[in-house]
This record gives sequence, structure tokens and C-alpha cells, in this order.
Amino acid sequence: MRQTKSGSREIQLESSWRAKLQDDFNSSYMAELRDFLREQNALGKTIYPASNEVFAALNATPFDAVKVVILGQDPYHGPGQAHGLCFSVKQDVRVPPSLRNIYKELSADIDFVPPKHGCLTEWAQQGVLLLNSVLTVEASLAASHQGRGWERFTDSVVNHLNAEANNIVFILWGNYAQKKGAMIDKARHLVLQSPHPSPLSASRGFFGNHHFSKSNEYLLAHNKTAIDWQLSS
Repeated sequence: MRQTKSGSREIQLESSWRAKLQDDFNSSYMAELRDFLREQNALGKTIYPASNEVFAALNATPFDAVKVVILGQDPYHGPGQAHGLCFSVKQDVRVPPSLRNIYKELSADIDFVPPKHGCLTEWAQQGVLLLNSVLTVEASLAASHQGRGWERFTDSVVNHLNAEANNIVFILWGNYAQKKGAMIDKARHLVLQSPHPSPLSASRGFFGNHHFSKSNEYLLAHNKTAIDWQLSS
């Protein structure tokens, strides 16, 4: 895919995902999305994340490596926050409120010590696909790239996993993620649902969901390696 200010150069995509998603990249809806991003660049808009991080979730977690999928909505829209993994920020960026609540639940659920940073790359490298539904956003304008085609693209990602992989854990926090994951085959995969970790909803059922320990129990029961949720300091 070619982009603009979130990229004018060719973006490289991990080979297994590129093969799965080639039809999407050749589609008219993706051509329209590329045109939209070029237009935004021409208007001088700042787009997050950086062009080489738009597909970071897929690049970090190849298709056959996926064991857990956490579905987010769209990237953080503040300076320096988004780097292509949902709920994650780079090492030197303040931990966002939703991620602080995720750390609280981890601490209550398993033997987890919250790090001082919010970078979840270590999860991605173990097979946790940290996938936002929308992969770009305009600076300071939440949800500004919704309805432009990214949702269809990430639906394709979820559909490939649902139909072609086995025994994946899908973690769906909040109504948005739950609607996106409604088609997941619960006989083939484990679907874990709860309210979103946002401060507005975490106390209504996110805290105490035990999704991290439940994920590992399921993986071990299906002869897969558990996720080491502890992050390096």
C-alpha cells in the first residue's frame, strides 16, 4: 500500500499477511483509502502513526504466530502516542488511562508488576495481535479516519484468522470490539468479552474479567505456549 504523510513511500507488509490480504490491497476500496490519505497529506494534515508503523501489528505478529487477538478501535491521536499497536505507546510516552487499567487488571489477575512504560511490543512478539479497527487518524481528531475503508480491511484480517486458524483467543473489550467480532466462530476459538478498560467503563465489569489468565488456560489446554504477560521494566 502506498500512503502519504503517513507515507508517500511503499509500505512493507510481513509476507504471510501480504499473501492473505493481497485481494484487499488490489481492491477499489483500498484504492479509495489511498486516495483519501494522499488528499489529507496534500492538505498538510498530520496523520498518526508514522507511515512505517501503520501495519506494525501485522508485521510484529505473522499469521501463523497469532495466538491471541486484542481488538482496539482507532489509534491514539496525541503527539508521539500511536505506533501501530492497539492500547500501546512507545517507551518514553506516558501510560494512557485505559492501559493503566489494563495493568491494574493484570496485577489482580496474575503475578504482574506494572512497568513504568506502555509499550506492548513484547506481547506482539509472543503472538498477541494488537489490532485496531482503524489504522490511521488525524492528529487531535479522534475517529477522524473511521468509515474510510480501514474497517473493511481489518474485518478481512479477523475473517482470515476466524476461518483459517484454530484455537485463537479473541479479546473483545467494549461494544465496538464486540460488534466487530460478532462473526467469530466460538466453537473454533475462545471469545472473551467485557466492558472497555476506559475509566468511563472499567468499573462496570472490566475489572475482574480475568481475561489474561483465561487466555493462558485456553492456550495451554490446546497445546500452545502461554503468553508471558509481564513486560520488561
